[in-house]
This record gives sequence, structure tokens and C-alpha cells, in this order.
Amino acid sequence: MATAPRKTPQKKNPPAAKAEAAPAKPRAKKPPRTPRSHHYHVYVIELSDEVWNVGRFRRANPDYQLGKPFVYVGMTGLDPDVRFDKHKAGIQSNVYVQKWGVRLLPGLYAMYNPMPYEGARDMEVELGIALRELGYGVWQA
Repeated sequence: MATAPRKTPQKKNPPAAKAEAAPAKPRAKKPPRTPRSHHYHVYVIELSDEVWNVGRFRRANPDYQLGKPFVYVGMTGLDPDVRFDKHKAGIQSNVYVQKWGVRLLPGLYAMYNPMPYEGARDMEVELGIALRELGYGVWQA
């Protein structure tokens, strides 16, 4: 029995020829990436005026100046918007934020973010102290 000779497949245009035919597009410059360790954030949440009726909050803020906002200061490895949503949903939440949290105040914290863990841990305390000195009613966990 005779066998038919094998046919070798014919190669079409090699990939290099295609690359030469198409003009190269300039790549858009990407913004500089922050190091992976710099993904922590401090955040400030405005609390409603009703929080002043809680004795524990009042005792923590003896130097509160009438008319200044009440705030919660925290730090997170998440985006502050996501963390605020989790507080309001009762997921790993602070009771003051869950009950009386109104909105984020990015004007008080956006310039510091993102940062490494140690920086965020220290900045949370420093930001709380600074806001208390300005007369804000502050709660920190």
C-alpha cells in the first residue's frame, strides 16, 4: 500500500512584516505609580450635631468650640469612600459613624493620601490633635 507524501504547511507573512507595515503609535505617558506600600489613607467624616447629646463624646471634647463641626478621624488601607460605606453598612464600623456619620470631608485629609502604614498611623493621631486644637469635636477609635 502506498502512502501519500506529506505536505508541509506554507508560512504566511511573518509577524515582523506586519509590524513593519503598521506605523508605530506613541504611547501615552502614565502617571507615576506610588509604591505598593503607600496605599493607606487617613480620612475625616462629619458627624451630625446629635452626637453632642452623647455624654461620652462630650467628655472626650471638653474644649469644643460652639459652631465647629463634629468629626470622626480614622485610617484605612481602603479608599476612604469604600471605608465610609462600610461604616454606614455596619461592617467593622464605629458606632458614632454608623449612627451619626453624614459625609466625608476630603478638604481636611486629601492632601496627605496615600501614604505608608506608619505614616497613616501617625497622621491619624496628629490630625485628630490638630482638629481638637481648632475647636472641632473629634472622635477617634
